[in-house]
Amino acid sequence: MTRLQDTAFSMLDLVPVRDTGTEAEALANSLQLARHVEALGFRRFWLAEHHNMDGVASSATPVLVGYIAAGTSRIRVGSGGVMLPNHAPLVVAEQFGTLATLYPDRIDLGLGRAPGADRTTLMALRRSADDGEDFPEHVSTLQRLLGPAQPGQKLFAVPGTNTRVPIWLLGSSLFSAQLAAQRGLPYAFASHFAPRMLHQALRIYRDNFQPSETLEKPYVMVGVPLQAAPTDEEAEHNATTAYQRALALIRGHSLKLVPPVPSMASRWLPHEQDAVGNLYGLAVIGGPERVKQRLEMIVEQTQADEIIFTCDMYDQAHRLRACDIVAALKD
Repeated sequence: MTRLQDTAFSMLDLVPVRDTGTEAEALANSLQLARHVEALGFRRFWLAEHHNMDGVASSATPVLVGYIAAGTSRIRVGSGGVMLPNHAPLVVAEQFGTLATLYPDRIDLGLGRAPGADRTTLMALRRSADDGEDFPEHVSTLQRLLGPAQPGQKLFAVPGTNTRVPIWLLGSSLFSAQLAAQRGLPYAFASHFAPRMLHQALRIYRDNFQPSETLEKPYVMVGVPLQAAPTDEEAEHNATTAYQRALALIRGHSLKLVPPVPSMASRWLPHEQDAVGNLYGLAVIGGPERVKQRLEMIVEQTQADEIIFTCDMYDQAHRLRACDIVAALKD
């Protein structure tokens, strides 16, 4: 068995909305995707918290986790992640404790330190700009609320206590890598949009890892943008939808998915092309053979235990087909 065959595959969805579609269609597509990758043997299906973004329908993340878990039967479902500065830890513990009670041994709680929103939205969430500073303390609170009751404990999550929902720390820099290592928690790096510090973060996590009741040894998940198709040419063409979305993010425009285009040359300035290239530095784009070679290289260089894919494609059928292509690499 090769290293790639031994690496778990998962999916991260931001529930993208098409330019001609609706949020209801996007939600239905997300459930269809979850069912599809469950049948393919993917390990997890995660949803990411974002707010005030036209074209991203994953803002009510715990609600969506319940929707996906109810519509599937085996795959683990969770947050990739809940942006903890936006929420009181007790509320998060109650939400995910309830989910874990409804769907035992299937719920994950991935936590991020960023707000997942701009300053205007941050204030609308009734949070202050420096709320990320107490992230370690809030992680500790969540661990206590989701763990077994302790003598003298006065604050309980109901449901939540003793559900032991697995907590993951997510990051695109070095802070969460250090914290995950100290706490002995699994770590997911957001290299699907910020790959620059990937190797440094993984080195810090592994070098400083302290075994815990949760994990005996480090466990790493790496985010990878996926654009797989029957041919390299078709994959490169389909990828222009993702490029246009990244360009819209840079420019502050709508993030609704738009159709692929023959060329991006006239659509971005050189510095914008560089910026999009940096965002998608770890992308896997191509036909089956190129996808296999690229994934083998990523797994070899990162020694990832798990790959979590993002897959922004205009055509839902193409997105499902891309998952078929990567799943077949394990055969």
